[in-house]
Amino acid sequence: MRLAEVSETFAVSPQIEPGDVPRLAEAGYRTVICNRPDGEEPGQPTVASVRTVAEASGIAFHHLPVSGGEFPAATIRSFAKIREEADGKVLAFCRTGTRSITLDALANIENMTADERIERARRAGYDLAGLREQLGQE
Repeated sequence: MRLAEVSETFAVSPQIEPGDVPRLAEAGYRTVICNRPDGEEPGQPTVASVRTVAEASGIAFHHLPVSGGEFPAATIRSFAKIREEADGKVLAFCRTGTRSITLDALANIENMTADERIERARRAGYDLAGLREQLGQE
């Protein structure tokens, strides 16, 4: 499990395994958001398998799948609401973490400028410079 800390209360990561969840709970994560559809690639853990362990570990679990480079407005709003209402640290994951960091930048719950969000993503290891125009249209 490789977490990229975006802020004190938010991190993204590539696909997690059910066995990673207890360590997330120990590290203070209280919410997990899966941004990956089931069956995206062979051998991928099912959403249900991760959800079961998360809930047994006292972690709220949300499934907001995105694919094909599409980020529907309703999904962005749901992501923002989950982040705003989360009690404790939040981890969002997908195949590589890129969809999750993109959703965070689009949700912009901290009301940051496009440049600030791009820089924050860069520090976490993700390049969102190509989204500058889209991020500036709020």
